[in-house]
Amino acid sequence: MIEYGRNSVGEGAQIFDPVTLGFPSRDRMGEEEYPGTVIGRDAVLRSGTVIYCDVEIGDGFSTGHNVMIRERTKIGDRVAVGTATVIEGDCVIGSHVSLQSMVYIPTNTLIGDHVFIGPNAVLTNDRYPPRGQPPLQGPVIKDKVSIGAGAVLLPGITVGEGALVAAGSIVTHDVPAYMMAIGSPARFVDLPEGMRD
Repeated sequence: MIEYGRNSVGEGAQIFDPVTLGFPSRDRMGEEEYPGTVIGRDAVLRSGTVIYCDVEIGDGFSTGHNVMIRERTKIGDRVAVGTATVIEGDCVIGSHVSLQSMVYIPTNTLIGDHVFIGPNAVLTNDRYPPRGQPPLQGPVIKDKVSIGAGAVLLPGITVGEGALVAAGSIVTHDVPAYMMAIGSPARFVDLPEGMRD
């Protein structure tokens, strides 16, 4: 394991090299002592995982291969991050979240609890790229949301609690709670039978 800064990993961790913890952000480059990565108990970190500095992660965390998690991200308990997923930093992710392989989470994204995001889903935070004009704001994903494979969410979108985003959909407007977004651009329909709480 390659370490930068001051890192802490709880008991029961399984770490498969090469794993990098506490990688310095631009703000931390040149510093010798800075807060690195803090991870709770029973983590599984697979080879190729790189986690930056100022990151706090709860218990039962796991990664696939070649995962990158950027600085100042906070992640709750029982979160799985799939192979080749990128979390760009300054994000908050709740507990009991599953991010499948090759998911892209941009800076300034908020994800609640009990959320599923399918493979190749892309969340965005820049409405007028490549200008990068502020504010850069990722989506807000409320609790109990499911997002299908290959879906695209535009910057600043809120997906309401219990909503479903169908695979391949392009979401351009807020999704109401307990509704399904489907199509390109997405329209909103009732959830399929049996999908409500």
